[in-house]
Amino acid sequence: MAQDEGPQDRPQDAPAPAQPTGDELALRRRVSDLERENVAELLRESAGEGRLSYTELEDRLEGVYGAKTYGELVELTTDLPNGLIPPGSQQRTTPEYAAQSQYVPQYNGETVPVINVFLSDSKKTGAWIAPQRQEVNAVLGDVTLDYTEAQMAHDVIYIDVKSILADVKIRVPQNAIVHLDSNPILGSVSEQEAGIGGVVEPATGPPKTFHIRGTAILGEIKVKRGPRLSKRLRLH
Repeated sequence: MAQDEGPQDRPQDAPAPAQPTGDELALRRRVSDLERENVAELLRESAGEGRLSYTELEDRLEGVYGAKTYGELVELTTDLPNGLIPPGSQQRTTPEYAAQSQYVPQYNGETVPVINVFLSDSKKTGAWIAPQRQEVNAVLGDVTLDYTEAQMAHDVIYIDVKSILADVKIRVPQNAIVHLDSNPILGSVSEQEAGIGGVVEPATGPPKTFHIRGTAILGEIKVKRGPRLSKRLRLH
């Protein structure tokens, strides 16, 4: 008669696979477009402070826009004083880090529209709907914002531009009131009147006010008044 197997005779259960730790899960977490943009902004600021060369900036921005997980973003910023914090590391508490880590462009609880250009071009022309606040980050590319025909529901427009080895043009209505706050670093920020020639249509409403803050690092930001030449010459 067969005897029952004792507990010591039963085959042991196979060991359960090791579960990933909380830190490992945090590094594997998929990141959003907004998180990528925040890291890209952090890198641009670091380049402006001289912490990264422009070659390093280009390489890291390429990595940022191709990143899929939080761990990839950590690797791109871990050597910067305001970089992302690896899971399990001690929280950075320097004033510089606190200011940078809170960077999320918002206004009245709404995310500010951002135009990001890297080795490419972007244009807003014609009767596009212009938001009250617009942020532009351009690296090795061209950006054109033409407000002369835009649909503007707000009387005051705020534009924040960062140009790194890029060319950014902002065209405002002829009668616009412009407040330009510039910070060129081996670059230029300028305001120009409408070019000579053609017909400038009379203003049909009260002037809009533009608050433009521009940082140009080896780049150029131009604020121009009135419609472009083809419009003034009626060459549609």
